[in-house]
Amino acid sequence: MRFLGEIDNTVAATCKLVRKLATQYDRLWFCYEAGPTGYGLYRQITSLGHACIVVAPSLIPKKAGDRVKTNRRDALGMVTQLRAGELTAVWVPDPAHEAMRDLVRARGAAVEDLRRKRQHISSFVLRLGLAYAGKKTWTKAHMKWLASQKLEHAEQRIAFEEMLLAVREAEQRIARLEEAIRGALADWSLAAVVHALMAMRGIDLISATVLLAELGDLSRFGTPRELMAYLGLVPSEHSTGDTIKRGPITKTGNRRARRTLVECAWAYRHPPRVGQEKQARVEAAPRAVREIAWKAQHRLYARYRALTRKGKLKTVVVTAIARELAGFIWAINREITGARAVATP
Repeated sequence: MRFLGEIDNTVAATCKLVRKLATQYDRLWFCYEAGPTGYGLYRQITSLGHACIVVAPSLIPKKAGDRVKTNRRDALGMVTQLRAGELTAVWVPDPAHEAMRDLVRARGAAVEDLRRKRQHISSFVLRLGLAYAGKKTWTKAHMKWLASQKLEHAEQRIAFEEMLLAVREAEQRIARLEEAIRGALADWSLAAVVHALMAMRGIDLISATVLLAELGDLSRFGTPRELMAYLGLVPSEHSTGDTIKRGPITKTGNRRARRTLVECAWAYRHPPRVGQEKQARVEAAPRAVREIAWKAQHRLYARYRALTRKGKLKTVVVTAIARELAGFIWAINREITGARAVATP
């Protein structure tokens, strides 16, 4: 192993290094950690005709007693592990898919911003002793109640109005981003899978787009269990000898996709049915997809009831439902991609 030094993070410097090494060796393999630099380096190296992988930082083996971290040691360690086949590569999206994912994540950031702004208002009215008598907050009735509040001091009224304005602006921002997602969906390569997933209970256009934008092409998962493990929805385990000890879910993989899937799984605590709004989406899906969606309703509702009868916490039960829901999503993707492959001459 040899350390060749450091170079500037520019296209010209990278191209110069790659061409220099290409004159000395027949085959070149490159690797680097996934991070804020994105996939530009990967695309540049592969465009030059060489192999490159983007490594998952959380899955890089590390020695327990290693307390020294430098760029040199990291580079030499990654090369050693690359030759040994111990590095795990992440899936690299194409530029169009990455653009859709950026749009979806912008919407997610806007939703989180709205949540924080709402929390500011809730804390403000609580401190002033103002109690809302309704059952649900942040409805039209609740917003009307907030706007009707009379505060004693003008300074507090100004601060309160600014908070309300921030909430309205955040809601408008989310609406604009969701409209942009709907507009961009028609030209997306996974649009057919998105429309098929909308036949599933609890999954609408936004949640389906979020799932596929974060997970990418589900065809790279050979079995549903691989998808479940990637989402971090499988139990952790610490077994030795004849002792088997399983713990909470691993929570590895993509947290945004996992959170969205758990939110969708809450819909399966109700008996199987197809609502009036959902009927058109179900009828637009292929027959095989409709059968999978209906089977999922029966299976997951029965699973929810069985686990709750055993005294499991609802949050634990819904997480288990989300794990099985991932399997049905994998099956729908297989139906759509398989039908598309057959239709393609």
